[in-house]
Amino acid sequence: MTRTERIPAWLRRTGIEVAGWTLVVLGLAALVLPGPGLLMIVAGLAVLSLRYAWAHRWLNPVRVRAFRAAAQGVQTWPRIAGTVCGALAVTAAGVLWGIWRQAPKWWPLQDTWWLPGGWATGITMIVSGCLGLALIGYSYVRFHGPDKPGPKDIH
Repeated sequence: MTRTERIPAWLRRTGIEVAGWTLVVLGLAALVLPGPGLLMIVAGLAVLSLRYAWAHRWLNPVRVRAFRAAAQGVQTWPRIAGTVCGALAVTAAGVLWGIWRQAPKWWPLQDTWWLPGGWATGITMIVSGCLGLALIGYSYVRFHGPDKPGPKDIH
């Protein structure tokens, strides 16, 4: 009996659904929030493609777009510096979010509503910033330099 045969089919289907859709939704949120949005959508589509043909059809175009964006992000030194500064700013904001618990005088709500989430929110921001730095490093190694594929070479 193989490992996948030991897992009931309904549990396997449910796991694929939950994991895939969670990654897609988080990826969509990360398109406007700090985080690797396109890469999370690619991961979600990869999981969902185990069950759905439509997810399999969407996987390659979204993957190409994500890799093009990664390649464009490390094309020039100002872009690299800007993205590194952005990731460091998100990390620093996460640290401040966790440390600074006193509400300012202008805050109109109860003090307990200042910086809702505390360290839970701060840690997610720190992880986002660190993940961003790791992805910048990956993109730099994979796409930066004259002998590396540029955004136009990815298809």
